[in-house]
Amino acid sequence: MLRSGARADLGDATMSEPFATDQSRQPTAAHDPTGQLARWLSGTDGWEVPSRVRERAVHLILDGLGCALIGAQLPWSRTAVDAVLAMEGAGSVPVIGWGRTTSAPAAVVLNGTFVQGFELDDYFPAAPLHSASLVLPALLATAAHLDHVPGDRFLRAAIAGFEVGTRVGLSLNGPEMLVRGWHSGSVFGTHAAAAASGVLRGLDAAAFEDALGLAATQSAGLMAAQYEAMSKRMHHGLAARNGFYAAGLAAAGYTGIKRVFERPYGGFLSTFGEGHNPDATRITEGLGRQWHTEAITVKNHAAMGGLHPAIDAVVALRDEEKVSAADVAGIHIQVPAAVYHHGWWQPERPLTTIGAQMNIGYAVAVALLDGVVGPAQFTDSRIDADDVWALIARTRVEQVDTQQDPSWEQPGYNTRVTLRLQDGRELTRALDQPHGGPDDPLTNDEIVAKFRTLTSHVMGQDRAREIERTVLALEQQTSLGLLTELLAAPVRGALD
Repeated sequence: MLRSGARADLGDATMSEPFATDQSRQPTAAHDPTGQLARWLSGTDGWEVPSRVRERAVHLILDGLGCALIGAQLPWSRTAVDAVLAMEGAGSVPVIGWGRTTSAPAAVVLNGTFVQGFELDDYFPAAPLHSASLVLPALLATAAHLDHVPGDRFLRAAIAGFEVGTRVGLSLNGPEMLVRGWHSGSVFGTHAAAAASGVLRGLDAAAFEDALGLAATQSAGLMAAQYEAMSKRMHHGLAARNGFYAAGLAAAGYTGIKRVFERPYGGFLSTFGEGHNPDATRITEGLGRQWHTEAITVKNHAAMGGLHPAIDAVVALRDEEKVSAADVAGIHIQVPAAVYHHGWWQPERPLTTIGAQMNIGYAVAVALLDGVVGPAQFTDSRIDADDVWALIARTRVEQVDTQQDPSWEQPGYNTRVTLRLQDGRELTRALDQPHGGPDDPLTNDEIVAKFRTLTSHVMGQDRAREIERTVLALEQQTSLGLLTELLAAPVRGALD
């Protein structure tokens, strides 16, 4: 049974109308950041989503589902499915791309793992997290337990998750989490999943305070997983499951930490933000007026997001200057602290796929050699190729914390690549963001093209186009039945 203030019957609410919840139940401190966020999520204060934000969110959903479909049958995803289903068994919630079902929490973990499966999914540079891998699995599992979920309600819940995850990350100065060794997105991603699931459930403001507190106490993730562990792929899936649990527990009347963002001892910001000046006001700054959904970056390359400026820079030099690997005597890469700590260590053979996707030396080497950093660059044979390792041996990476150009508005990227040629010349390209970044986003048409490319590896064109049509018309869908069916059917392995 759902608690008072949480509704199973979702009705026919439109994107511009708050949902009918029991507004008499308020959070502990309605004007503090936790309380303000809880009230906003519940619809107490009303919130209207501009059409441009809804349109972008639909394309973010399409991109996330494309990443899940290509990620579903990767070798490490198959290992995860075997292990999780052996523990969890059958259930009623589909596992994307498998034609199988399991319990809701297990499906959330696996579907989130698939979205993150090949480092192709979105990220938010100013507070690094992968929103689709957190929000979509939690929503699909929540919807499976509710009687009626129209597409516009699903979209509104997704936007809530996109907004909350980025805002909590900003309040925690998210890149600093990477410097300290936390996997930032899985730390503040629990809130994104809890917010999305809670909106779909129709939680009231008091229940949202509990859900945020329950999400916060489940936050975790160690960045050393990037070197060789399959678990890096699962971090956001685990965070999504924890957020799903948080909303479900709150709906049932199970209480969480009150005022979780403001507590001076054992609170979320005071504990995770120790040493880098967290700011709770950033959670609600411009809430309902400034939409961080629009700044979520869609990836062009199958690698960690912080590596993308370096990849773009070396591909530009390769193409514009007609440079080949044979011409290059040395590579010098300068990056800011978060990218340096997250994306550079001296790699050794054999390098795992996850290590290759996280390492700036490997990514720049294959970009220079192949002109692209996609699935083909992460097969075992390519990762262990001698031409790649010859370039890595000539690569030097340096941390540079000063902003290289005062005009740059995205200093967190701050990347400079210099190629020293055999004839003594040096070619340099500096970027403050990649194509796809906040000031140069992928267009919606480019996102659709990416979806078509990804799905062409794993399914027939007719099915892929039906998923595309259904998602792009999400607001007109009266239920999620067709989309769920299309996602659930088995797919091929992208690396088979």
